[in-house]
Amino acid sequence: MGLDPSTGNLVEGIVAQTSRTLSNLDAVLKAAGMGLSNVVKTTVFMVDLGEFAQMNEVYAKHFAAPFPARSTVQVAALPKGARVEIEAVAVR
Repeated sequence: MGLDPSTGNLVEGIVAQTSRTLSNLDAVLKAAGMGLSNVVKTTVFMVDLGEFAQMNEVYAKHFAAPFPARSTVQVAALPKGARVEIEAVAVR
């Protein structure tokens, strides 16, 4: 999710949350000796698919071709009132 690691607070808005979520994911992958280029599949959970275009614009800036496979689903709610959560599968 889009939690700021320095405060533990959720950042505001779909654009900021998507960017922070992917930055957090990249940090976790780097700690494991990998990066976003190792991601082969993501599942994006959103509370409002009406915000898909905004999320997708940010998402596309973090991944390079060939892009990982992706599923996107709308959910009723996410923890802490988040707008987006991203799950990833990475391969060495």
